[in-house]
Amino acid sequence: MSKQLKSKRPRRTRVGTLFMLSVLLLGSAALRLGFEAGPAIAREVASLPDAETNSGDVAKQAVSVPSSAELQHMLAAFQQREKNLAAREAEVEDRMKAMEIANQAITQKLAALEAAEVKLEATLSLADGATEADLTRLTAVYEQMKAKESAPLFEEMDPDFAAGFLARMKPEAAAGIMAGLSPQAAYTISVVLAGRNSSVPKE
Repeated sequence: MSKQLKSKRPRRTRVGTLFMLSVLLLGSAALRLGFEAGPAIAREVASLPDAETNSGDVAKQAVSVPSSAELQHMLAAFQQREKNLAAREAEVEDRMKAMEIANQAITQKLAALEAAEVKLEATLSLADGATEADLTRLTAVYEQMKAKESAPLFEEMDPDFAAGFLARMKPEAAAGIMAGLSPQAAYTISVVLAGRNSSVPKE
């Protein structure tokens, strides 16, 4: 019995020593962790308010609402733009109306010019007809006159004018008048008549 008791005592002493060593190691480890982790945790905690503050500022900026003064300024700008657009539209409408009035006036003037041109053509045709009728009657009168009576008249006429009448007359009447003219007048009228006939196409 005394031997067994002696053998058990050293084992208990060894176990107690190991237990104490492990407790001391664990305690030192805990102390180290406390010393090292404490400041780190404090730093993390100290940084938390800044992060929250920054996130709050960002949220405020993202959800920023314009003030009433800004809204009034924007409304006034929109109203001014609307007024400018209305003024431009009115100006365009006025220009379109002016163009329509100008087009109508131009159309009326063109119609009046066309009517005047038609009237002028009718007047000229009447004048030409009247002139031709007068020349025909006057030519007939000269033909019916005696050569001795009509020759002095042709002597006083412009050679071109006299040649025009003689060209309209019958050859016998024209020959009698030419015979009663002076040689100079008869020559000049003959030259004018020859020039007129030379311009007539031969073929």
